[in-house]
This record gives sequence, structure tokens and C-alpha cells, in this order.
Amino acid sequence: MKDFLSISTCTKDQLLDLLKLSHDLKAFYKSGGRDLCCAGKTLAMLFEKPSLRTRVSFETAIIQLGGSGIYIKPEDIGGIGKREPIKDMARVFSRYVNAIMARTFEHDKVTELAKWATVPVINALTDWSHPCQVMADIMTMQEYFGDIAGRKIAYIGDGNNVARSLAFGCAKLDMKLVVASPVGYELDRESIAKANSQISDTVIQSHDPRSAVEGADVIYTDTWVSMGQESEVAKRRADFNGYQVNMELVKLAPSHVKVLHCLPAYRGFEITDEVCESDHSVIFDQAENRLHFQRALLKKLICG
Repeated sequence: MKDFLSISTCTKDQLLDLLKLSHDLKAFYKSGGRDLCCAGKTLAMLFEKPSLRTRVSFETAIIQLGGSGIYIKPEDIGGIGKREPIKDMARVFSRYVNAIMARTFEHDKVTELAKWATVPVINALTDWSHPCQVMADIMTMQEYFGDIAGRKIAYIGDGNNVARSLAFGCAKLDMKLVVASPVGYELDRESIAKANSQISDTVIQSHDPRSAVEGADVIYTDTWVSMGQESEVAKRRADFNGYQVNMELVKLAPSHVKVLHCLPAYRGFEITDEVCESDHSVIFDQAENRLHFQRALLKKLICG
């Protein structure tokens, strides 16, 4: 595996290998161990969208592996693909650094970087896919449930990049996903078909959050308004009325259910403060595991 752009392009064995390494390195670092396999190595971190977890977790991960990260804002380079072609940027970066991480709007920007770069390219988020987030999510599920095969995830909200990556992750790792969205905000049919082509009925689209959480091991939600959709705030909040993850909804799921949110959480909208602070919530374990997964990913891609 040269690049990490989407869960859909990875094999089951590759994903399981990354997850095992994530757990192993987490235990190793928490015990005081250090793996400096990236000593002298550099990670270019390209950001079109601001972030707390993505920036801090990737920069911490490369430092903990003995390397260094360079934080690059759009204005530092005149934008990705604007001041100069992406194919030129990719080849220049490949002469300077050992890996490229990009957090962009359009997914084709990371695929174009990967096409021309001779070093690994990591998708840290695009509007189409959020693979690092979902791998950290799956790592968190493994910590709480052990064997995740057959587990059910109820995703309540917008059929966005997180929902799509969850669909591909469930298809690869034998889980079930029910996506409950308002009409007009469903996960696209192509992604559902792609996931279900691997295992039949892996992903089901619903419009009823109450039925979606029945029998669920995990309830997952995300913001109703992603970056770039700020002009739609009022409309989206009205359209998503009835899709809030609150304690009334959580109580319809089994008592062992865990609640996940990729953050930032807009408490009082897609999720309540009560749920965020409840014993069901594992959102901060989930956030922490971004570091542990991304450390393993960098080790695998840069150090082999």
C-alpha cells in the first residue's frame, strides 16, 4: 500500500493490519516505549480546511515517531492546484518530504497528488471521504466490543463523507450500517451499492432514526452543517428536525450502546450535551484514537 486515500481501495487484510498496529503502538507508547522509525523524516501537511484533531494528531504522531511535520496553509502555497498544477506540486513535494497529508474539499485533489507523487499521500479528509476518522472509530469499537464482526452501527444524520467511509469500513469488516437521514440528505446510491456489492445488505438507508437504533451497538452522528455549507445553516437545522441524538433516542437502543461523534459537536443540535457527557459516550476515546491510528499509518507508509 503506497497511499491511503479511501477505505474502499484497501483490502480487509490491509485494514486489519493497520488496526492491529494501531493497538500495539498505543499500548507501547502508553507504557513509555518509543519507536523512532521516522527519525529524519518529514511530513508535509496541506490544509484547505482548518482542524483541531487532524492537525494536532498528525503533527504529534510524526513527532512521536522521531520525524517532523510542516503545516502548510492555502495562502502559503497559493492554494492547492491554483498557483501551479497539482502534478507539479506533487513532484516538488516528493523531492523534499517523505509523505504528504492533505485535508481538502475536492477528493480529486488528493487522487491527483497521489497520481504524481512518488511518496505516500494520505487523505486526511475530503468532502467525499474521511478514512482516517473512520479507522479511528473502528479502533474504538474494537476496544469496547472486541470482535466487531456482525456489530450494527446506526448513523443518524447527513449522508456525508463520514457516512460513506463508515459504509466502506462496514463492508470490509463485516459490520452492518443503517443510515437514517432526512429526505434529500441520504447517502448516495452509488456508495451504498458499492458497499453492498461486497456483502449483501451491509448498508441500509432509512428515514427513521428511531427504528435505525433498534438493536444498534453504536449510534454515530456528525454535524448537520459541514465546512463550506455555512450558507445552509437555517435550512439544514430545519430539515434535520427530529434527527437529534438525545437520551430519548439512545434509550431505544440496547443498554450497552456506545455513542460516537467525530467532532466538533454542536451540542443542542445534532447531539445533546446530556448524551455527550453520558456513560454511553466514547467520543473522547474516539478522538484520542485519531493519534494512535495515524501514528500506525505513518509508520506503515513511511517506514514500511
